[in-house]
Amino acid sequence: MRSSCVLLTALVALAAYYVYIPLPEAVGDPWKLMLLDATFRGAQQVSNLIHYLGLSHHLLALNFIIISFGKKSAWSSAQVKVTDTEFDGVEVRVFEGSSKPNEPLKRSIVYLHGGGWALASPKISYYDELCTAMAEELNAVIVAIEYRLVPKVHFPEQIHDVARATKHFLQPEVLQKYSVDPDRIGISGDSAGGNLAAALGQQFSQDLNLRSKFKLQALIYPVLQALDFNTPSYQQNWNTPILPRYVMVKYWVDYFKGNYDFVQAMIVNNHTSLDVEGAVALRSRLNWTFLLPPSITKNYKPVVHTAGNARIVQELPQLLDARSAPLIADQEVLQHLPKTYILTCEYDVLRDDGIMYAKRLENAGVKVTLDHFEDGFHGCMIFTRWPTNFSVGIRTRNSYIKWLDENL
Repeated sequence: MRSSCVLLTALVALAAYYVYIPLPEAVGDPWKLMLLDATFRGAQQVSNLIHYLGLSHHLLALNFIIISFGKKSAWSSAQVKVTDTEFDGVEVRVFEGSSKPNEPLKRSIVYLHGGGWALASPKISYYDELCTAMAEELNAVIVAIEYRLVPKVHFPEQIHDVARATKHFLQPEVLQKYSVDPDRIGISGDSAGGNLAAALGQQFSQDLNLRSKFKLQALIYPVLQALDFNTPSYQQNWNTPILPRYVMVKYWVDYFKGNYDFVQAMIVNNHTSLDVEGAVALRSRLNWTFLLPPSITKNYKPVVHTAGNARIVQELPQLLDARSAPLIADQEVLQHLPKTYILTCEYDVLRDDGIMYAKRLENAGVKVTLDHFEDGFHGCMIFTRWPTNFSVGIRTRNSYIKWLDENL
């Protein structure tokens, strides 16, 4: 009996050690966030073991775990009709809300899910419930695109998928089928989906052949650049749930089908040192000492090396491509973008990507709403139901949908 108690105590202590991570005081529901982060870390470690044993790629294994525990069938209700179909060969899940009285045509959002270009799906419960809520509360049609993921495809195939599906949706006969107003369509996404939404927004704003243009774009804690992994938010939140810096850098390397040997050099900005041709001029477009306010920059210092590893950009020129890093797009491209909403969270490595993009858009004459949550963490907006319901998740979702309702 005594030995059993000792063993139990030891197991509890080990579990507490694994779960506990120091968090800032302002973070809400800290133990719930620790448990969520520990669960995700555990799934990552299991998938890494599977990869090590040669059984499957670690991202395929991790996504299998995520989908297995969260996949939801296309279930309709009296308020929202949900269907799975294909737009020009790309899988989509369509959520059709009811029409407003005296408004036969509906608003619409094309939504792109997050997950580091490698994980998740609009068919998992978190995104299904978000899109259902949007369709119901906005009386709108939400088109959630099931773009192909890493490692089956890499940049720029994800962009091609979302562009192809969206162009199909924007055809007059398709909009008519779903009773959508062609003048009230927006593009939106979170995290890596926010990256794809920003890239698509830039691409479509320059496409003279498109009859329907986006009325707005809404980007939720978007990832927008891979040139500087030492912005103040990357330095402040380097080991914060749910997205530590090294994990974000690995997502970038996977997106580009790169070499993991580059990860440590990229973390310290050796890939964009002063001797790397082409990188210096582009880094001026994300000069955070100019683009971020003093309340954000605080006492953080830029990390810029005189000499670094030029081989990284030579092998991964995608790092300098505005389609992967919308933050570095030309000013002439930005000035044609529609009204924009950007949601950022204080405890997120990507916080400054969003704030800098908001500033660059404002400088280009675009009307921007920057919605910052001081107690937010990366991914929080999809965590709104038990047992992963967070106060900040509910508040971010409500604020996002409210802005869409007022502006779309």
